[in-house]
Amino acid sequence: MPHVLITGANRGLGLEFVRQYKEAGWQITATARESSPELDALGVEVETLEMSDLDAVAEFGKRFDSLDLLIANAGTYGPQQVRDAEAARAWEETFVVNTIAPFLLAQSVLPAVNKAGGKLIAVSTRMGSIEDNDSGGFIAYRSSKSALNSAWRSLAIDNPGVTCVVLHPGWVQTRMGGSSAPLQPEESIAGMRKVIEGPRPEQSGGFFAYDGATVPW
Repeated sequence: MPHVLITGANRGLGLEFVRQYKEAGWQITATARESSPELDALGVEVETLEMSDLDAVAEFGKRFDSLDLLIANAGTYGPQQVRDAEAARAWEETFVVNTIAPFLLAQSVLPAVNKAGGKLIAVSTRMGSIEDNDSGGFIAYRSSKSALNSAWRSLAIDNPGVTCVVLHPGWVQTRMGGSSAPLQPEESIAGMRKVIEGPRPEQSGGFFAYDGATVPW
């Protein structure tokens, strides 16, 4: 039975990842700062993991002997504008959760993923594309996801035996995406699962949308 680790699993995209991988027969380890009734109802292994606690993140993956898939989904939006020191500190926290912690978690599970011939997946966003940014704003979120993309690209280069990919889930109806988003979580996750199944080794380090399209850096 293949084994997947999913972060930020208590709601939204993470919760839907858990639902669909459970239906597909995978062993699941789900993490969140705190669980939710919806996650508990799925009957999977749930572990508390605070992504801003870098000591905990660095140790977490060492428990796995073999791991087929990491989906680093947990993230935070951060301040929309950064005009004072308080907002700057919140921006710093956004970088920890969205960039540093996912990369550190990937490093901690790397031996187990390498043993399984598995994959390291990070949920990013098209808002992290520098080339595609023609509207500005949302400095903390954009910049932290751009940095995540860069870190994951280096992860792929440094570990040629492991497939490392960043994904854009689309604009999805979640707490972050809002009710006017055109995509339902079920459609986004189903699409991302197909992308996760598909990358060839030479596509490692790529940036893809939920529908398989290549996203500009």
